Amino acid sequence: MITLVLGGARSGKSAVAEAVATRLPPPMTYVATGFATDDDMAARIAAHRRRRPAAWGTVEAGADLAAALDALPEGTVLVDTLGTWVAAHADLRPDVHRLLAALLARRGDTVIVSDEVGLGVHPSTEVGRRFRDVLGDVNTAVADAAGEVLLVVAGRVLPLVRP
Repeated sequence: MITLVLGGARSGKSAVAEAVATRLPPPMTYVATGFATDDDMAARIAAHRRRRPAAWGTVEAGADLAAALDALPEGTVLVDTLGTWVAAHADLRPDVHRLLAALLARRGDTVIVSDEVGLGVHPSTEVGRRFRDVLGDVNTAVADAAGEVLLVVAGRVLPLVRP
């Protein structure tokens, strides 16, 4: 099953996704899509690593998320995050269809973390608006494929239902 965990910045979405993943069958693989580009990002990555159980494997996928998912064995996968995956594409044009095919072909549970970008302020730059629009479309496509979608606000979870 695919579970999508959405939330704003510092909402607790990654911690919720990790808690969801710990209830799923091993082996567990954490798939990172971002890299440390500055000291703040390095500190965030380090905090995520400290929180995860030592038995979890880690794969650094960057922009090639679909290929990383294809290469993983059976078991549970936690992908963190779709926002950094979109940002890893210089043109902000990730292959969403390829990602969906990889997700749907997986044998095992997949928990995916993404930033909810539809509740924030209107971005003041063209690239900011483009990123918001692309990630919103990616989130909608993954939510359509997911069996469960959760919204995290202030560390609290709201299950989202289909209309």
